[in-house]
Amino acid sequence: MAELIVHQEKIPDLSKITGLCPFGAIEVNADRVNISAACRMCKLCVKNGPPGAFEFVEAQRTSVDKNAWRGVAVYIDQTDGEIHPVSLELVGKACELAGKIGHPVYAVVAGHQLTALTEDLRHYGIDAITVYDHPELEHFRIGPYAAVFEDFVNRCKPSVILVGGTPIGRSLAPRVAARFRTGLTADCTFLDIQSNTDLDQIRPAFGGNIMAHIRTPRHRPQFATVRYKIFSAPQRRAEPSGEVIAVTPSDAMLASRIETLDSRRKEPVKNIEDADVLVVAGQGIQRRENIELLQQLADRLGGMVGGTRPVIEAGWLEPRRQIGLSGRTVKPKLIITCGVSGSVQFVAGMSGAEKIIAINIDPDAPIFKVAHTAMIGDVCEIIPELLNMLAKGECAHV
Repeated sequence: MAELIVHQEKIPDLSKITGLCPFGAIEVNADRVNISAACRMCKLCVKNGPPGAFEFVEAQRTSVDKNAWRGVAVYIDQTDGEIHPVSLELVGKACELAGKIGHPVYAVVAGHQLTALTEDLRHYGIDAITVYDHPELEHFRIGPYAAVFEDFVNRCKPSVILVGGTPIGRSLAPRVAARFRTGLTADCTFLDIQSNTDLDQIRPAFGGNIMAHIRTPRHRPQFATVRYKIFSAPQRRAEPSGEVIAVTPSDAMLASRIETLDSRRKEPVKNIEDADVLVVAGQGIQRRENIELLQQLADRLGGMVGGTRPVIEAGWLEPRRQIGLSGRTVKPKLIITCGVSGSVQFVAGMSGAEKIIAINIDPDAPIFKVAHTAMIGDVCEIIPELLNMLAKGECAHV
């Protein structure tokens, strides 16, 4: 990366030098000038400082032999032998990407007693599954898991590595990417691949106000994390296929200063990502008390209530019920939005729904552009009518 070099001998007066930086990044310690981590690389010190005292050096552009890196790999996130659904969604995406460039699909999994899990993975079209099965890997510890992940990358040299945006994945992916001095794009909402194996990665930026298109043309491997419910899981195949590569981790890989004393499962909580029916509250419901009306509709349909960002920030619903790029991504069979305007950030988080019904008093609300059924009117009038019709069995096929 670029850096600032300080030529100490060209600074005649240390008392005036710290004032050059508006961010306070220039420090004087023991009669020496240092640049701290607060530096924004604005180069004002180069422009306004003593001649030749500060030198801005551009980063050396390096290139990688892309032919030495081949394949699309998925890190399989598992707990107690249960695969997190996002990993299977990424396997489906990996097969799609690999098919475009004629590359193999790899998977890597770490843990203990993984025989049944590995056999299940063989039904999803993966060409090779690398398994690190050891008692020391029974519980997730960042050191050993990062070490075996690094070992896998060195063995297989995949061009692309996809990791689920779970607590484990978000902890593991950046650490492994840093070991290979390569890039990592977090929370991707779209992935594609070029014929030269450069990965097109699109993710929201600046609070979802823009969509950033990111590529890593000069480094390999290319890491990306993806949240649950962004892609679709592949169909399970009847016949198993693919090679299973069992690797015994070395003592050096298993070394860790973290000791697991106990492990307890959390009480299962139904999340909005798992709901087939969602009723969503937007600012248009006007009052917190009207959440109860939406809850009645959700209960009647066997669903859950979610909310937009303003509703969550107002404290009307708990944060884990937020839908959108800054919340949860959902793909229900039916979603009913109530008083939701339809911002880009929100729509991106729910556009995968099979059926979208929008209720809004504003006929020009953007949500109607993506809705399959539009109901123009006051939420507090329409929902009671829907509840009455449901009670009479008059809208069973809405």
